[in-house]
Amino acid sequence: MARDGQNNEGRSTLDLNPRAPAELGQFPLAMEASVSLEAEVPEELFEGMRAFIHAHPHWDQYSVIRSALASFLVQNGDQSQVVIRHHLNGLVQRS
Repeated sequence: MARDGQNNEGRSTLDLNPRAPAELGQFPLAMEASVSLEAEVPEELFEGMRAFIHAHPHWDQYSVIRSALASFLVQNGDQSQVVIRHHLNGLVQRS
């Protein structure tokens, strides 16, 4: 479940701790090494992601961010097999 709230500036925040999916019984593609990521995004994007996750329960904040990042990298020329695998995984998960 997303751990979100407000930061000191009143902006919405979203905890993107990569360990959380495993805590929920989900496992990354190949138990790959991961990093923690904190990002500020416009409120509209945050609310859009929240609405999407609510409407698509098989998605969570981690899979949305992972899919978006992988898609961005592939669209901008990254040809690494790991990035392409995450990108394709996101495409399959959308159905």
